[in-house]
Amino acid sequence: MTRPLLLLLTAFLASSLTAHAASAPPESVKAAFGNTVLTIDPDGRSRKIWLQPDGTWTGLSRRGLDLAGKWTVQSDKVCLSQSKPRLFGTACEKFPSEFGVGVEAKDPTGKTVQLKLVKGHVRK
Repeated sequence: MTRPLLLLLTAFLASSLTAHAASAPPESVKAAFGNTVLTIDPDGRSRKIWLQPDGTWTGLSRRGLDLAGKWTVQSDKVCLSQSKPRLFGTACEKFPSEFGVGVEAKDPTGKTVQLKLVKGHVRK
């Protein structure tokens, strides 16, 4: 391998590792791993969301249908994009980081909802 190619490969690997380390989730998001984030609508019905450390999420809709997608962090907000069923766009909201403490948020239709962190993988 030539020296310029080796230097280029080394720089690429170093930048990939740095980017991966920089994308580590903040402590406020880590609280959601292994637990449930409830989105509670004004009528009391809720969706369940489970974040995975790898940047994916799964969930259940208000009607019990499977949901899935990817998540990222932008500033102090968690941004969800949904692939199952497919929805276009991304919704960014501040997630709760303490159990049982509600955080007011807006759903994609603009309706005010409560986000609540619940211990464990709640399915009901």
